[in-house]
Amino acid sequence: MKVIVLGAGIVGVTSAYQLVKAGHEVTVVDRQPGPALETSFANAGEVSFGYCSPWAAPGIPVKAMKWLFMKHAPLILRPKLDMAMLSWMARMLSNCTSERYAINKSRMLRLADYSRIALADLRAETGIAYDERMQGTLQLFRTEQQLDASAKDVKALAADGIPYEVLDRDGCIRFEPALRHVRDKIVGGLLTPKDETGDCFKFTNALAAKAEALSVRFAYGTTIKALDVEAGRVRGVITDRERMSAEAVVVALGSYSPLLLAPLGIRLPVYPVKGYSLTIPITDASRAPESTVMDETYKIAITRLGDRIRVGGMAEISGYTNDLGLARRSTLEYSVTDLFPGGDISKASFWSGLRPMTPDGTPVIGPTKVAGLFLNTGHGTLGWTMSTGSARLIGDLVGGRQPEIDVRDLAISRYG
Repeated sequence: MKVIVLGAGIVGVTSAYQLVKAGHEVTVVDRQPGPALETSFANAGEVSFGYCSPWAAPGIPVKAMKWLFMKHAPLILRPKLDMAMLSWMARMLSNCTSERYAINKSRMLRLADYSRIALADLRAETGIAYDERMQGTLQLFRTEQQLDASAKDVKALAADGIPYEVLDRDGCIRFEPALRHVRDKIVGGLLTPKDETGDCFKFTNALAAKAEALSVRFAYGTTIKALDVEAGRVRGVITDRERMSAEAVVVALGSYSPLLLAPLGIRLPVYPVKGYSLTIPITDASRAPESTVMDETYKIAITRLGDRIRVGGMAEISGYTNDLGLARRSTLEYSVTDLFPGGDISKASFWSGLRPMTPDGTPVIGPTKVAGLFLNTGHGTLGWTMSTGSARLIGDLVGGRQPEIDVRDLAISRYG
């Protein structure tokens, strides 16, 4: 078939690659001049197959109130008269129960583990290099309360057969030797050894080149105006340059997906939650992390990417704004220098991106009420982690094949 993929981030490019491998004629449309120039550009670098949890969790409403008054808060809320924001927040709060958390976490782990297999296969098939490491994620606890609270995640990991290890202070230092300089600041950690790290921007660009060599057409610098729908079936895409015809369209536009779908009466509960990152050159390897350390107190990931450290995190709910707040930079700097002192943060580059979040934390993958129109969006902070598995699912669904894992509860129909 003729298939158009909307979006050239990590989710769109992996989707296009899988679709062209399946024999389809594929075009990717993006407003940017190249791939991975928005949310995929400078994310935290985690590929978190085991460390993936819904933000909507028991106790989050109470924690959120405390965070609003913290200097280095993991959550920043800038409320406004925006019905999409208010509706999304209400739905998220409704998911902050033990029952909903267990359901949503299980969905995420299922897709993440499937993506682990898909990424390994893709890496073996293509030979792509992207500063990858396969050394796990260490969720680092500064208090006994945090360590005790990790029991619910341990339970979910065990139930889904995901490897994990609960570590004491010395165990954390064995895993990440540079933490010996701050041993008194930590009490323990949760290690998910199958997690990986890597530069999402490098990966996406390398895979886009592979896809282009397989005949995928990339229409960069092209603004998407509307979906062309006739008699309940998608017929193509209208852009500022041309009308493109297609038999199937995959929407992988991240936070902007709901805006394109709304005129069709498709209510997609995805809202932008802004994250920030610093990229810091490594000046002393003995004081740098070996893999990813997740600072549980500030919800900040500190990841080694080749000769750099990527420090990413925070959740700012402020709509479609992408300004760089200096207070957010201060929080990133505080976390990394507190755990890994000695680096030169004066040479750091500062970035922000809009993560496409669903209220339950699970992406939306599958068909819509419009025939031939598919969604692959809403991955939140886990687009890099879940991209390859999501792409495989989209390849199967577009081609009319039975996916290898259950996808019924990933579809937009779960929202009614």
